[in-house]
Formats: sequence, C-alpha cells, structure tokens
Amino acid sequence: MEMWIKSSYSDASGGNCVEVCETPESVKIRDTQNRHLGHLTVPAAEWAAFLAHLRTDNR
Repeated sequence: MEMWIKSSYSDASGGNCVEVCETPESVKIRDTQNRHLGHLTVPAAEWAAFLAHLRTDNR
C-alpha cells in the first residue's frame, strides 16, 4: 500500500498542499486538492538532490 505524506510546508488551511510517496527507486508528488489528476514521478536520487539544493539555498 502506498503511503502519501503531506509536506510540512503545505498550507494548514486546506489550500496549496503537496503530498509525496517515497519508494527506494522513486518519489511520487501530487497536489492534494487535485489527486484525480495523477502524480509526477521522479527518481529517488534526483529528489534527494532537489531537497539538498533547497536546503543549501535557504540558509
């Protein structure tokens, strides 16, 4: 079973929410308000690089 997790940066009022579902090989990303539209899948290594870049840029 897939486990989707809402981003801690998502708006608590119910708008602008993003969820991710991580597997060893890939990460799925979707808009919580539009789940019916599907998801974007990226390789796990690229997702890790993206997050590392965000963490470095925000310091």
